[in-house]
Amino acid sequence: MSAFPNRFDATGRARTTSGHWKARRLNPPNRLWGSNGIAFGPDGRLHVAQFLAGQISAVDPATGDVEVIVPMDGPVQSPDDLAFGADGSMYIADLVPGRVWRRRADGTYTLVCDEITNPNGITCIGDRLFVNEMKPDGRLMELFPDGGDPVVLTDGLALGNAMQRGPDGYLYYPHMVTGQVWRIPPDGGAPETVAEDVHEPVAVRFDLGGVLHVLSRGAEGFVTRVDLHGTGTRTLLTSGLVGLDNAAFDTENRMYVSSYASGGITELHPDGRTREIVPRGFDGPYGVTIDLGGTVYAADHYRLASPVDEREGPTEGGVTTHALLPFAHGVVSDGELLHLTSQFGEVRTYDPARGDSRRRASGLDQPLGIAVAPDGSLVVAETGAGRVLAVDAQDTVTVLAEGFEHPVDVAFDAEGRCYVSDDRQGVVSRLGEDGAVVVAEGLGAPEGLAVLDGELFTVDTAGRRLLAVLPMTGELRVEAEELPVGLPPGVRPPVQPALFAGGLPGSARRFAGLTAAPDGTLLLSADGEGTVLRLTPSRGND
Repeated sequence: MSAFPNRFDATGRARTTSGHWKARRLNPPNRLWGSNGIAFGPDGRLHVAQFLAGQISAVDPATGDVEVIVPMDGPVQSPDDLAFGADGSMYIADLVPGRVWRRRADGTYTLVCDEITNPNGITCIGDRLFVNEMKPDGRLMELFPDGGDPVVLTDGLALGNAMQRGPDGYLYYPHMVTGQVWRIPPDGGAPETVAEDVHEPVAVRFDLGGVLHVLSRGAEGFVTRVDLHGTGTRTLLTSGLVGLDNAAFDTENRMYVSSYASGGITELHPDGRTREIVPRGFDGPYGVTIDLGGTVYAADHYRLASPVDEREGPTEGGVTTHALLPFAHGVVSDGELLHLTSQFGEVRTYDPARGDSRRRASGLDQPLGIAVAPDGSLVVAETGAGRVLAVDAQDTVTVLAEGFEHPVDVAFDAEGRCYVSDDRQGVVSRLGEDGAVVVAEGLGAPEGLAVLDGELFTVDTAGRRLLAVLPMTGELRVEAEELPVGLPPGVRPPVQPALFAGGLPGSARRFAGLTAAPDGTLLLSADGEGTVLRLTPSRGND
């Protein structure tokens, strides 16, 4: 495969070293693991908080070059927004653990505050630092980096997010739930509403002319412009950028936007035209499946999306979004339907033709891998509970097996036998009438499972290998190596942020999915670089 700029390693390589398979990307790598809060730093580069990766990168708007500034194995766990103080210090809202950090120009870190629930919107006014909470009845506070207790300016925020000082000196901030924009004096006082009926507002930003721009987190990429301090006019721009998160204006009033759903950095012109600075793509991907018509679907945490083969022509990041389906992780095709899991407790069935979904199960403990049993029931690896469950047509949930340490994926062979991977035990087991029987061990960290032409395959993310498993003998065969799955080479496993934060979803666990395609190939979620790989047996046609 050809080399691309890559978040996984500096070379852009993703190759197989075994002679059994050929690997081809179905879409280009995504250099950013999602892009959330953005702000220009003293060096003129755009600094990008990457919540899912737990890192912060700097982007050169002129070249699109990306450099990691805050690594994923550092003290910051889940950066969602950032701001720069007058002295050049970077302030970071570390959402899941509820911390705010100061990173000085020399790279040293200081914990400013750890008494905040879901800190998100953060901004500086000179040397003053303000942060709000993304939760029901959230607070907006001033923090003091050199010491002192936080001062609450107001509460009652309906999920706060990115905020900024306006030309009038007030702090402006969104209520994501109620579709409003509010403002408050930075020295305290009564908050007041300045805009209502704004579509899913996620960020407020002022351009150099003092015009308020309110970004929508929805699928249409709405930006509402309000000339509060001029004519008072209000206009709606439809950008088509799915899942906008934040924006920043440079010294020439050019607007750059980020996307929590697909990463990347894009310049957005006033007339709606766009220019990619860092192409968008997959944040993950996580689970992967293929339907009867040959469409490949990937569960990409915030959405359901498909890779668009680069050989079919130019695309925007090589990925098409079908729907914003928050926290989609496992996925399996079933006729005209798709079944999905969320690590935050749900199993849902989605109808692509109708564009709607229904809940099949809830309150589960980290459900992940999912498969359709011969009887039509859904079989799910309930990872957090160490169990395998079945969900029947009436949505009744039953336990098929338990006692696993960390079951990740499930797959059925042609005879209807169910196999389960456990990445912590390093085993693959087969379910039987008397429970689970280990059929292979010593696998490292097996995640995605698939059966192809009577053989069982799994992705070992610890060894970055594709393994063939012979259940009757326990024999293992290495089919491919050096796959871009798991953490990038040389990165120490970071502290895992909590799955839930302040009663809301926190940081999801990684997952490299695997599925068999009707043409005799395997499809792999290369979550290390943001691609779907098609693995073709060397005896077949590429």
